[in-house]
Amino acid sequence: MPPQVRRQFNEAVPHAGTPLPKVYQQVMSEVFPYPMGNIHPRFWMWYMGASNFTGAMGDFLAAILGSNLGGGDHAAAEIDKQVVGWMKAMIGYPAEASGTLVSGGSMANLIGLTVARNVMSGIDLRNEGVGALSAPMRFYGSDQVHSCHRIAVEAMGLGNNALRRIPSDANCRMDLSALRTAIAEDQASGLHPACVIATAGTVNTGAIDDLESIADLCAEEGLWMHVDGCIGGLLAIAPKGRAMVNGITRADSIAIDPHKWLHAPFEVGCALVKDADAHLGTFKVTPEYLEAAPRGIASGAWLHDFGLQTSRGFRALKVWMALKEHGLAKFGRLIDQDLAHARYLSDRIVATPNLELCFPGVINIVCFRYDPGGLSEASLKQLNTEIMVRLQETGIAAVSDTTVRGQHCLRAAINNHRSRPSDLDMLTEEVVRLGEKLAQDMTSA
Repeated sequence: MPPQVRRQFNEAVPHAGTPLPKVYQQVMSEVFPYPMGNIHPRFWMWYMGASNFTGAMGDFLAAILGSNLGGGDHAAAEIDKQVVGWMKAMIGYPAEASGTLVSGGSMANLIGLTVARNVMSGIDLRNEGVGALSAPMRFYGSDQVHSCHRIAVEAMGLGNNALRRIPSDANCRMDLSALRTAIAEDQASGLHPACVIATAGTVNTGAIDDLESIADLCAEEGLWMHVDGCIGGLLAIAPKGRAMVNGITRADSIAIDPHKWLHAPFEVGCALVKDADAHLGTFKVTPEYLEAAPRGIASGAWLHDFGLQTSRGFRALKVWMALKEHGLAKFGRLIDQDLAHARYLSDRIVATPNLELCFPGVINIVCFRYDPGGLSEASLKQLNTEIMVRLQETGIAAVSDTTVRGQHCLRAAINNHRSRPSDLDMLTEEVVRLGEKLAQDMTSA
């Protein structure tokens, strides 16, 4: 974005109006040419869906309707409830389970973990607060768990120390032996083990924890099982990929993200809770101005009782319309397509001199780097970081980077229904081309 364009966004609030055609022209000339790029077929940077036209139309129509989905008896609320029901069916949850649409995965995880905290506290936590706990609670996640879980335990008043990070194994999955040891140690120390956060698709590598074994352990120990399925949970609808998330239906709560593998325009996430009474009991408040009525608009369900927002946008319509148009089977095939593209890219990397596959691919995240040999880890990081930035700045492709177990690598998260194998060919060719040029510059400097 040129500096003269960026400066336009520092202007003070306008006191006088501007004709709409001129405002629209400014949007076209100063906003649309400089997007994040995540609807482009070669955007594989952060784990974002690539949107779809019908979903965008749904957002437009929802904005026109202007409904508040806090509740009430109106058609938008019925669609909201129907979409939540569809999400339960996709995962394999019982119809009597509960759920709510939220802004995204971070909020969906917070909803599930808050229910877990309240249920597992052993006290009337809503009234007494965390200060009344007889012992500090402990939640467990692997050392690959998403950072939103730290924010969640902090927001719940438990503190970062309440989230114990369990070492992961060579495949970046939670080490179950280490988990058992940690639970036993905390019990012996007078702490209160409460919840295991299993990950169905880690951000770094796409690793999926052993959901069946974690479910067995939680059943033995009497712990709440929460699954962060924001990356991989919807593998459950993929014909070839669904076996990877066996055991997800045994979770007490699940977070999933329709704005990822259902490609809904941002933003929409979903929290599912198997115990509907526990879910409602965690958030429901009925002030006199929001009492249910036997007739009229206030006779509908109060959907805000299942989360933190009283005012809720009509997020469901974009998901509802896209599923109605395309059908669930197509989205399942597109997930399998992404898995196939990740295998294709991994094979290309292995077959290409000076490209190194850093970790075995699990789902659709590929970690790799350019390594011409003879460079230190620090120099390799410098080299690959520059490759990444140049790919972005030249508009060739967008990949991100990460560091796993001390090894820096480029990261392609292929969550894009517009990508084709030829796009992945271009990525590998350009990484090698840029790598060769930059490595020569480094050695001659």
